[in-house]
Amino acid sequence: MKVYFLGTGTSQGIPVIGSHHPVCKSTDSKDKRLRVSVWVSWGNHSYVIDCGPDFRQQMLVSNCHKVDGILFTHEHADHTAGLDDIRPFNFKQGEMPIYAHQRVIENLKKRFDYVFETENRYPGAPSVKTHEVVNNEAFVLGDKMVIPINVMHGDLQVFGYRMDDFAYLTDVKTIEESEVLKLKNLKVLVINALREETHFTHFNLEEALDFIALVQPEKAYLTHISHLFGFHEEIQKKLPENVYLAFDNLEITI
Repeated sequence: MKVYFLGTGTSQGIPVIGSHHPVCKSTDSKDKRLRVSVWVSWGNHSYVIDCGPDFRQQMLVSNCHKVDGILFTHEHADHTAGLDDIRPFNFKQGEMPIYAHQRVIENLKKRFDYVFETENRYPGAPSVKTHEVVNNEAFVLGDKMVIPINVMHGDLQVFGYRMDDFAYLTDVKTIEESEVLKLKNLKVLVINALREETHFTHFNLEEALDFIALVQPEKAYLTHISHLFGFHEEIQKKLPENVYLAFDNLEITI
């Protein structure tokens, strides 16, 4: 299985529009972050987790020619706003399967009503086939079982996903013990770490490292990173031996 980090930034991306923060002015490519998303592939199977406003650019940069489906973590714009850009895949493949909590599906129906229209559809409009994700109900993608992981983003429910020995969680602030048990014996955990200072809806660095110590994966990668965290190279020096700061276009094999 290959995991390609399409984006590792928080909702504003890095650089932030109009910002004079030193990280936003960095010339290090690892400090330039699109909105958070990953592309997971194995054999002839290809799936994306979240489809934010940078989706088109991410598909072009990563050279991704096929997406068999999109898994959504939650409905916030930095995770969903690129839905219209699935059209080239529709033209080649037909309807795009999407997997999400029913609440998220209903939200997408309001914001992208033309995608879900069944009568008098605009020619060339994106088309999707919805699949509801329910906590404690695993589902199959290709030849792999996917386990949804229920977490809280402040007061908002969010899904993470486990495939084999890989798990992807973003926008986590709290998680129940019963969900932590679903994350044992991982080779790779991806988890959000917004910055060093505390935040009311996201793990900061200390909370993310505590969570990694609890889950004990072989390796962990931090994502959903704010410019306020600091420079990539400086952050990496502070991290434990098996914890890495993810960056855009990083590809790992599990």
